[in-house]
Amino acid sequence: MIFSALSPLLRNAGLANLTKDALLRMDPETAHGATITALRLGLAPQQEHADPPELAINLCGLELKNPVGMAAGFDKNAEVPRPLALMGFGMVEIGTVTPRPQSGNPKPRLFRVGEAEGVINRMGFNNQGHDAAFARLKGLRVPAALGVNIGANKDSADFVADYVLGVRRFADLADYLTVNISSPNTPGLRNLQTDEALRRLLGEVLAARAKAKTRVPVLLKIAPDLDEAGMDAIARVILDTDLDGLIVSNTTISRDPVLGLENADETGGLSGKPLFALSTRRLAQMRQRVATLPLVGVGGIHSPQSALAKIEAGANAIQLYSALVFGGLDMLDRIKRGLVAGVRSAGKHNIAELVGTKTDDWAKGKIELQ
Repeated sequence: MIFSALSPLLRNAGLANLTKDALLRMDPETAHGATITALRLGLAPQQEHADPPELAINLCGLELKNPVGMAAGFDKNAEVPRPLALMGFGMVEIGTVTPRPQSGNPKPRLFRVGEAEGVINRMGFNNQGHDAAFARLKGLRVPAALGVNIGANKDSADFVADYVLGVRRFADLADYLTVNISSPNTPGLRNLQTDEALRRLLGEVLAARAKAKTRVPVLLKIAPDLDEAGMDAIARVILDTDLDGLIVSNTTISRDPVLGLENADETGGLSGKPLFALSTRRLAQMRQRVATLPLVGVGGIHSPQSALAKIEAGANAIQLYSALVFGGLDMLDRIKRGLVAGVRSAGKHNIAELVGTKTDDWAKGKIELQ
C-alpha cells in the first residue's frame, strides 16, 4: 500500500508538512486517501490549548467551541471524524452518504488547478453507504458538532425518498443533518432546488425528522450558481418551513475565474480559492433574503482574512476543505487566530458580533478580497 512507504515521512515530518509538499506531488485522489489513512492512524496534530472564548458560538442550538468546521466531501465514509475534531475543528461534517454504496464516476475525477489554488471534482457521491457510516459513528465520541451530509443514489427512482432514508438513519446519531441537493455531479440533483420540488423534499424530510427521538437540526446545502429568481424561490420555500439553516455554497460549474489554466476544462464542480468571490456574494444575498436564519459559509476560504470576510458577509459559521490542500492542516490554527484578532481589533467580545456587518457590500459586489 502507498501509505506503508509514507509512514516514515509522516512520522518524521508531520502531516502538515506532508500535506503541503509530498501530497501535492501525488495524484489528487491518492493524496486524499493517504491523508485519511494518516488521520486514522493518529498521525495528525492535536489541538493543545482550548479555544479562546471569543470563538465560542451557538449554531442552530448547538454549542460550538469555535465556528470553523470541516466541510463534507473530505471524510465521505465517517472514517476520521474524531481525529478531525481533536485537531480543533468546531464542527465536522461527514459524507455525502447515500442509502446504498456507490463507486461514483470513473477515474480520474479529481483535479487540481494549482496556479489558482482551485480543485475540480466530479466524484459523484462515491461512498460506502448508510450502513458503513452508521456502524462507524454508532457509539463514537466526537468532541465537536458532528454533521452527517445525506444524499441520493445516482440510479434512485426517487431522490426524495433517499433523503428521507438518510434522516431516518442518522437523526438520532448526528448533531445535525445536511440535505445536499447542490452537487453538480449527480444528474438531475440540482433540480430539487426549484420551487415545487424543494417544497416536497423539505416537507418529507422535516416530517421524517419530526418522528425521530430528538429534534436534530436540518440544514440545506445550495449551489452558488443560482440566479436572483432562484434565490428568491429558495428563500420563499424555506421560510415557510422549520428548516434550521442553510449552507452556502457547494461547488460551481462556472469556469470564469480559471479560464485557460491547467485542468480548467475538466467537467465537474470548481472549489477552492477561485470560488470565494461567487460563493461569498451568494452567501450575502441569501443573508438578505432569510433574515436571521443560521447560515454556514463555505467555498474558497483560503486565509484568515477570507474566513473573517465570510463571517462579515453573513455566515454564523464557516467550513473548510480545499484550503487545506494548498495551505496545509495548520491552516485551521491560522484561521482561528485570525478570527480572534479580527474580534479584538473591532473592539468586540465574540465572533458572533461580526456576523453580517458587511452583508450589503458583499451582496452588491463592492468588496474584493485578494
